[in-house]
Amino acid sequence: MPLVVPGVTSNMGGGEKGQWLNKLAGKKISDSTSDVQTFAKKDLPESHRILRPGDAMTMDHRPDRLNVHLDEQDVVKDVNFG
Repeated sequence: MPLVVPGVTSNMGGGEKGQWLNKLAGKKISDSTSDVQTFAKKDLPESHRILRPGDAMTMDHRPDRLNVHLDEQDVVKDVNFG
């Protein structure tokens, strides 16, 4: 059963998560350019963080923050909000 917090909505069911995952999955994050294999950081939402395997991260929940999860080769494998 999912955690329910009053006043906090989850984007995990699709919607924006699905849109961002479609845009980013399988791509590397670039500092400046977007193309078939990369996506520019400047085109991500203002509130975002990029997480590599083993990275430390704060546990504060921010529903508007896009978390971009990379694999060992720095390729986007998943996204979520929080």
